Amino acid sequence: MYRMSPRAALPALLLVAWFSFVGSGAAQGGPPRLLPPPVPPQNPITAAKVNLGKTLFWEEQLSSTRTVACATCHIPEAGGGDPRTLRALHPGYDARYGTPDDGRGSPGVIANRADGTYTKTPAFPLREQVTRRKALPAIMAAYAPLQFWDGRAGPAFTDPLTGQVLIPLGGELEEQAEQPPLSAEEMAHASENWPAIAARIAVARPLALASDVPAALAAWLGTRSYPELFQEAFGSREVTPARILMAIATYERILVPDQAPIDLFWAGNPNALTPQERDGMRVFGQVGRCGQCHTPPTFASPGFFNIGVRPWFEDRGRAEVTNLPADEGAFKIPSLRNVGLRAPFFHMGRFDDLRQVIDFYARGGDFHQFQTTRIQPFAITPQERDALLAFLGNALTDPRVRQGLPPFDHPRLYGGSPRMPASYGLPTPGGAGIPPRLVAVDPPVLANPRMTVGLGQGLGGARAVLLLDIVPANPPIRFLGADILVGLSSALLQVDLGALADSGAGEGYASRVFQVPGDPVLIGGSLYGQGLILDRGAPQGLAATQGVRWTFFGQ
Repeated sequence: MYRMSPRAALPALLLVAWFSFVGSGAAQGGPPRLLPPPVPPQNPITAAKVNLGKTLFWEEQLSSTRTVACATCHIPEAGGGDPRTLRALHPGYDARYGTPDDGRGSPGVIANRADGTYTKTPAFPLREQVTRRKALPAIMAAYAPLQFWDGRAGPAFTDPLTGQVLIPLGGELEEQAEQPPLSAEEMAHASENWPAIAARIAVARPLALASDVPAALAAWLGTRSYPELFQEAFGSREVTPARILMAIATYERILVPDQAPIDLFWAGNPNALTPQERDGMRVFGQVGRCGQCHTPPTFASPGFFNIGVRPWFEDRGRAEVTNLPADEGAFKIPSLRNVGLRAPFFHMGRFDDLRQVIDFYARGGDFHQFQTTRIQPFAITPQERDALLAFLGNALTDPRVRQGLPPFDHPRLYGGSPRMPASYGLPTPGGAGIPPRLVAVDPPVLANPRMTVGLGQGLGGARAVLLLDIVPANPPIRFLGADILVGLSSALLQVDLGALADSGAGEGYASRVFQVPGDPVLIGGSLYGQGLILDRGAPQGLAATQGVRWTFFGQ
């Protein structure tokens, strides 16, 4: 039997009490029912605060690069999780790619300094860094008293500026929201701080980088500034870190996915579940014993468990917080609501689909040191597996989540949109056949004070230049064995990048920060760029990046 250390007993009792509070009608003999999550009295829900929190949750200007919002890693149509993890690899414990401990995480920012220039990291050279753990879903997060996979945030919320405890119990969402904007992997530069973030938001136009803002939210925003929005939500114009975090947490507390087929079934509609899904519910409860950790109606549970998904030493999980042997390799048990939308699965994205997940549990996990005894092998027939798949993949999914309907509707982020710079043409490889890259992800929005352009994978120590023009070369201009992709018109601008930092073929890099003018005449206009490198290893001494097109848009 799993034994809990005395030191862990108090937090565990808190968790049990919390889940009892948000519990279900089943405790009174009726069908399970998902009640609204608890709300701390120090941060009551109001319509204005929900709208402000929604705006801030989808606000990419919260990041120092203006490329990442809270919502970047928490997309409703992906169950509140991060669909980008399917293609985002982290090298794992040994810091080497192509080994068994590689995992999937959530992409963040290119490593950068306070002045906007890029720095190089061994695992992510001028590429978006990837966290070692996949982002947990924001939907259903309000039902958990401790946040993050290792439970390091909550239950108290303290003011980031003063250290004063603002919410002694139930402030885990506010506490969680404080960390990513300061993370040099996720949203920030290495020396970011909350006063600077609040100051940036105070002068930003709300959702200036987003598009397709839902009509109701757009109507509420109007042409108002952030201080005016804070006035309505909090009673005064001050944009403070604590208020930013309290608004975001308020928005997250209204994301209640309580209209899944299972909810309609429990409400008395026998046809809400198909016969196969009803059989899958039986398999869930009886064959797989899934409910011991994923208990209705939240389909989550308190506590942290090592389920044997990877060797404990590759990621110590909860033990990084408690330093207790019983917590080695233990992680939070997330809700299974909307799980069918959330591939890949587990904290490091090990499995691509739910069938693999079921087979993993059926064999009793894969790594057994420090594994909880809750995980035991079980026999399951192919028909039962299909039924369980149907139950997990559809019966627990709220259609409003799947379709992005209120309250799960949202703007379209700049990241991944047509507003992002677009590559064109092919690079000309340098020495060792390595093609250099022009790196451009920052928004070409009017008055952007720091739009960074980088050059990577060049010859370290070689001289490089960035060409910028208002027209592309069509067709490309052949010069010293390289394809020149910008037009070389009278408007051509040459930016000396100097000698590329680092040494070796494919290791050199540089970056420059540009200030985008605020002139509206630029809107819809394009700028074309390409990097050239004097590379002695190239066939004729010149290597070139692909081309990049920036199209300016307004706030």
